[in-house]
Amino acid sequence: MKNLAGLMKQASQMQARMEEVQRKLESLTVEGVSGAGLVKVTLTGKGEMKAIVIDPKLADPSETEMLQDLIIAAFSDARIKAEAATSEEMRAVTGGLDLPPGLKLPF
Repeated sequence: MKNLAGLMKQASQMQARMEEVQRKLESLTVEGVSGAGLVKVTLTGKGEMKAIVIDPKLADPSETEMLQDLIIAAFSDARIKAEAATSEEMRAVTGGLDLPPGLKLPF
């Protein structure tokens, strides 16, 4: 019975740390860049796009297709950085415990 109480306490502590990480990820921002800095996208740690900055040099109507490609590349760069930051935070919470593939935390 003592082991069960210890396990429950550990689970409660992990839940509290997960909630703390959730709050931290909400305030985390990462910036993705493409086109040598001509396009920048800012995302939250949860992948929500907060800002996009496009260099005025790209506003030429004949460059629309390139601009669209650069925005996609910048968003992808920022999303990858956000996922890496999320994984790092989760690793800290789980004490380096490898989670099964496909198990995404926080829920």
